[in-house]
Amino acid sequence: MNNSSLLLISFSVGILVVIQGGINARLGILLNNTLLATSAALVMSASFTLIAVLMTVRELPSTAQLQSIPTYMWFTGGALSFMAVTLFYYIIPRIGISTAVVFGLSGQIIFAAIAGHYGWFGMPMEPMTIKKVMGMIVMTLGVILIKY
Repeated sequence: MNNSSLLLISFSVGILVVIQGGINARLGILLNNTLLATSAALVMSASFTLIAVLMTVRELPSTAQLQSIPTYMWFTGGALSFMAVTLFYYIIPRIGISTAVVFGLSGQIIFAAIAGHYGWFGMPMEPMTIKKVMGMIVMTLGVILIKY
């Protein structure tokens, strides 16, 4: 897949995050419980993922491959997903979907730039440049303009 396609998919994922956040935050209101909405969303997500795995995975990892993966990796991503999703569903009805998403996006942009600069999580290094810093400043100013 070429880079343009990947960028378009990434943009689309951003739209999907806002849609699912709005729907599931509303579900939390209707259920009068954010954790029930989170549970429903994550159970459905796990179900769709399992279906996709069953349809696409042709070969499972070997025992040695599974044992070589650090234990924390099996749990940390799930715990962070739970926290992010639950907090998102809790925050949206209180401050509004655009405010929640814009501030969340600001946190993602700043943290991603730092993590990319240092190559955290075993990802390729993406050095911090003046251009990136200026972009983050402009986006942060955009967040302030959207909110205030």
